[in-house]
Parts: sequence; structure tokens; C-alpha cells
Amino acid sequence: MDEEHPRTASSVNNRSELRQLLNMDALYRNNKAQICPLKTLLEMIVKHHMEGPENDQITISESDSLQSAPTATRNNTAPVISKHIKSRSDTGEVYPSQPTHTSLFPKTDREPGRNPTEDSEAYKHKPTMAASRNDESVLKREAERNTSTTENTQRTRTNRTRRGMIAGPIASTLQESNKKKQNRRLDVRQQLLRVELENKRPSDELSGTGVDQKTPQSGLTEINSADCLRGQRESWSAPDKGQRAKRFEKDMLTTTNVKSLAGQKAALDVAEMVLDDIDDDEDLRELSKVSFQRAGTEHSYAGRPMGQHTARELKVILIGSSLNCFSVEWRNQGFAFSETYDLRYGIVQKKGGPCGVLASMQAFVLKKLLFENVESGNTGLQWLRPSDTTRRTTLASAAAEMLWRAGEEKQATIAINSGRNHFTPTGHFKSEGVFEKITCFTVDNVKDLQLLLERHIDQFETGVLGCILLTISAVLSRSIEKVRDDMDVPTTTLIGAHGYCTQELVNLFLCGRAVSNVFDNDMELDSGHGNMTLLKGVKGPCDIGLLSLFEHYNICKVGAHLKTPRYPIWVVCSESHFSVLFGLQRELLTNRGQRMEFELYYYDGLANQQDEIRLTVSVGESARSCADDDTDLIPPLEHCIRTRWKNALVNWNDTEPIL
Repeated sequence: MDEEHPRTASSVNNRSELRQLLNMDALYRNNKAQICPLKTLLEMIVKHHMEGPENDQITISESDSLQSAPTATRNNTAPVISKHIKSRSDTGEVYPSQPTHTSLFPKTDREPGRNPTEDSEAYKHKPTMAASRNDESVLKREAERNTSTTENTQRTRTNRTRRGMIAGPIASTLQESNKKKQNRRLDVRQQLLRVELENKRPSDELSGTGVDQKTPQSGLTEINSADCLRGQRESWSAPDKGQRAKRFEKDMLTTTNVKSLAGQKAALDVAEMVLDDIDDDEDLRELSKVSFQRAGTEHSYAGRPMGQHTARELKVILIGSSLNCFSVEWRNQGFAFSETYDLRYGIVQKKGGPCGVLASMQAFVLKKLLFENVESGNTGLQWLRPSDTTRRTTLASAAAEMLWRAGEEKQATIAINSGRNHFTPTGHFKSEGVFEKITCFTVDNVKDLQLLLERHIDQFETGVLGCILLTISAVLSRSIEKVRDDMDVPTTTLIGAHGYCTQELVNLFLCGRAVSNVFDNDMELDSGHGNMTLLKGVKGPCDIGLLSLFEHYNICKVGAHLKTPRYPIWVVCSESHFSVLFGLQRELLTNRGQRMEFELYYYDGLANQQDEIRLTVSVGESARSCADDDTDLIPPLEHCIRTRWKNALVNWNDTEPIL
């Protein structure tokens, strides 16, 4: 506070000075005499207003009340004070009446037929003008009070905005907003008074009688909501009449409700009082209007902050312990695209570690670009050079498909960095500033999932935690319990040694299940003594496939579900690294075993690739045997290709082979 608002010579530095400025000395002494005195000045003020609304009405002198009671005049403005103004007196604000002859309106507002003689006649009925003058003074004091309140509100809202406490779109600056609210309040009340004066003068001159006055105890008169609406509508312009009438009726209903509840609030006990950080009713209406407009233009989703228990469970299943932390490679990796012209489809990997997540996302991005883009007139190669807008939309669509599949196509959860901590870590939990700031959004249809991801796509594409957020989203979409059930060994982690992705994590993205194997379906293994060990594999066909160098070395067997996917796109596992191999024609998946020649494209986000790598693969009679070749000089990628197309001949087309 001292940094934002340094103390000055005019600052109030102690409670005694504050009591004197607020004229609260008597109230303070009465409080001290109580058995259980209140501790703060704010409590004293609130208690005073809640206990004595009947004593806080506007008072006038006895002589004025006696003179004004039996008398009525054509200038009587008794019905002018609206319920909106009276509601403030009912809540305990005091407007002392002072004699004044200053008119609230300029002389030009008088009727053109009036002359000085008529004005002098009006002064003969000076006692009957007391209510009108009092009303005018009330409006003046109301305007002065609104000015000071606006200044305080502006300063308070500015502080709260600087600290990030006020959210939502701001159409203009705070100063302009406060000026508009203040002017709107004054204009409505002055228009009411001016219109009623003009309407009442002719009828009063003809009849010579006044309208109903209130008792001398209050000195105020009021009119019903219909009178206010009639006077207000007459002062509106024709184009705005319908819209502004509805808004004014809503305000009048709100004011009436506030007035009716004032008496009930007076009976509340001090212990039941709740202090809220809201400036006034106008702020409430403005905030509600903004929220309504926002809900009308875009969907609103209810997010829930992540708790420490969920964060601990996620840490255990991801990195093995709640005392461990993500590596720097994971913490600084998002899904940013390459700016190289021929590789604009490619996602760039900064350092080793999260390559399994990046390769999986890359494969689904290619699927969206090459096979699900409905726009005509473009070939596959043209879609490999997408625009920035297309890349962002495709990234959100690819993430939505992976998360929706992980949620069994019933629901999905998205983890978003809210930018502020939701819990303070305690016990066996090492804080790293990631889980504490996560807010989770759960949706039950793909459309909402797509919209929500598009809204927060910056956190995944350009944010440094994009890779971590997507991994957490996939685990939560599947649920932590089901992820453990998918694994052969429930204590297995999704991120292994040196920050590498395990096969369970890659399978979670590719097929929606964190199974530990790549063969088809489940397999039972006899472990002796009648004990059977269940090994879990891929349940059904996948959109994206997998080729593994481990199969070349007979360490594992990739099943047909991953080896022959629905689309010619494969994640390649080679030398503890994941990359992507893809083709442009789906026909190469159906002509297995026949003589054929086709092209495949290879992309490795970690290799600092600058040129397109295009491979020509020959299968069948045209392919020569590779059995006699020096295996040390054969690129590992060719071994992976031959696990899918046996004895295939690979031509690198003048590109340096990757050994």
C-alpha cells in the first residue's frame, strides 16, 4: 500500500483523526460504554445504520412542517423524489434540511407565459415551497455525495485492477466508466424532477390544490413506480424508448426490493453482518451486464482448481514421487511450429526428453492437415505449408482428438495454467510452481472441447508448459485409476529415466490407453506354479501407427493394430527417440505384399531439420535383398521401415542418410 499510495501531508494516520473527520466521536463514546464494544469503526458505522433507520430520515424544522402541512401550491414538487433516492434514506443516510432559495434549474426552464408578477406570487407561498426546496437540496447533496463516492470507487477499483482482482473485458478506461455512471445517475434524477415540474405546473394552476404530501416527520414525498416511468418515458428519444424503458423498469424493481428489505436488515444481529468487496449497486448492475454479454457471445465453462491430493497423485504416476520435479527439458517445451517454409507443419523440439508427446502430437497434426481438411483445390504437399491460423486450429483439433479418445469418447479434462496458486504445498510435496496453478475444465462433448482448446491454445503452442499441460490433461481425461489399471505394473511411471517418455505414455496418446505393450490385444504368460501374468496390449485398430527399432532386434513385436493404422502415419521409435514417418496416399496401406513404389516423408523435430526429407520406398520384385549389406552402415530408420515392408529398398533422394 505504501508503494502504490505513498503517505502525504493530508493522509489520515491514526484512528482519532479519522473519528474526528467522520464526526464519530459521540458514536465512539457510546460504543465504549457497551458491555461488548465493537473493535473497528466500520462495525460501528454499519451497526448504527442497521439499528436506527427510522431515526435517520430527513428532518425539517417544526415551523417549516407546520407551515407546509395544511398548504398546497401549484409549485409543490412533492411527487418528484423517486424511490431510488428514498432507498438511500431507508438504508440509514441522513440528509439535513437547510433553507435555500437557489433553484436547481435555470431560468430558461420556466414556462414562456410566466412573468415576474407570477414569480412574485410564488414567493407569497414561500411556506408551501419548503418541500420543493428540500428536494432540490437533497438532489444537490446527492450529486456531491456521488462525486466523492465515485472518486473513492475509482481509486479502489484502480487498486484492485492493478492487483488482478477484477477480471473480465473492460470496454473503456476506469475513469471514463465512472464518469458515465455518475452522469447517468444525475441525468435520470434531474430529468425526473424537470419533467414532473413541467407536468404538475399546469394542473396545479388550474386546480389550485396540491397532491398528497407525506407526514411532517420525514419532510419527503414520494411517487409510485408508474409516475416515474411515465415521466421518464416522456423525456426519452423515440429510438431509445423501448430499450431504455425496460432498463429503467428493471432499476425501479431493484430499488423497490432494496427498500422493502431495509426494514428486515435492521433487525439483523451484528454477528451476522458480512462485509463484501462491492462498491455500490451500479457496479453490481454493470458487472452483471458484462457477464451476460460475455455469456451471450461465448461459452462459459466452470473450472475447478487442482488440489494438493490430485497434484500428489499426478506427480507419483508421472515422475515417480511427489518429491520429484519435472526436468528443465519438460518445463520449457511447448508445441511451437517451425518457420522453415518446407517444414511449416513440423513441431520443433528444443531438447531431448518429451519427444514421445511431441511425435504423437505431430502425427495427429499431419492427419488433420492431410486427410481431414475438407477445402478443395489443394494437394497434400500444399497442406504441408499451412498458414499460422490453420496451424493453430489444427493443433487444437489434434489435441482435442487425443484427449477425447483418452476419455473413452465420453468426456475430457483440460489442464490450464491459471497464473496464481490455488493451494500452499504442505507435507511430502515439493513445489515447483506447476501443479499449484492448474485449473481443470471437464467437458462432455467434442465441440466444447474444441472451443475450450482454441481459447487456450496459446498455453500449449507458445507457453513453456505446453507439453506438461497436455500430458496432465491426457492422464486426467483417462483418470489416474484407469491409467494404473492399463499398465502391467501399476507402479510404472509415464516419464522414465533421463526424462524420456515410456511406451505407456506414447500408447496413451496414440490409442487412448496407457498399456505397456505394442502387440494386439492381451496376452497371458504362465509364470509357473499355476500363476498367470496378464500382459496388456492394444485393443483395436488405431488411426496412427507405430514402428519400432526394437522389433528389428527381436525385442518386441508390434501388432497389426499399430503397424497397419487407418492413416499412413507412423510414430517411429528408434534409439530411445520418437519421430514421425508419413505418406500422402492411403493406398499404400492396402497393397501389402504387391510390387509397389511409394514415397514417405520423415520429420524429426529434434534434429534441427532444415530441409524436407523424402524417401522413395520400393517393395516387391523391384526391391533387392539387404541381407548382405553392412548392417553398421544401414540407417536405423530403414530397419524400422523394413519391419513394415520386408526387404524394402529405401532411396534417400540425395539427402544425407541419418545414421
